[in-house]
Amino acid sequence: MRPLARLAAIFLVAFAAACSPSAPSFKATDITGAEYAKAFQLTDHTGRARTLADFNGKAVVVFFGFTHCPDVCPTTLAGMRAVMDMLGEDAKRVQVLFVTVDPERDTKELLAQYVPSFHPSFVGLFGDADTTARVAKEFKVFYQKVPGTTPGSYTMDHSAGSYVYDPQGRLRLYVRHGASPDDIAADLKLLLAGQ
Repeated sequence: MRPLARLAAIFLVAFAAACSPSAPSFKATDITGAEYAKAFQLTDHTGRARTLADFNGKAVVVFFGFTHCPDVCPTTLAGMRAVMDMLGEDAKRVQVLFVTVDPERDTKELLAQYVPSFHPSFVGLFGDADTTARVAKEFKVFYQKVPGTTPGSYTMDHSAGSYVYDPQGRLRLYVRHGASPDDIAADLKLLLAGQ
């Protein structure tokens, strides 16, 4: 290749790289294109059947937990309340979903009392034991019962991260437990802006 042609080729490659859109810089782990966590069929805390598609048009945050959780679940939901406050008007375009991994204790009534206490727009979701296991497997969520001193005093070990979908219903991010509300809000703003 002649030197002038080689220089032109290098220039074209550099120009194309500079003009190509760069991927958004998310704070959470970008899992765009993952082949799991695509769907669920559960019941919400009002008794209504729900699927992930019901929330298309909104950015959706899905977290698995249980109402008797002493630390991870309430801190995650409180953090998401702070995120909603930070988003202002954009919070109307975000849906937080809490999926129980303890269908034995987490009744519709208990979820209706617990989940919206963090934010009135938050929705609690539940299924029977088989449905819960199926959805957890689809989302690659680990959970197991840990016996307590009495039959009703057990606790649940479970995965502590959250999944985030863009307004088109595509899985985009995995948020680790303990992520700051500032970082989550920044990522949601990117998704709401079409990133």
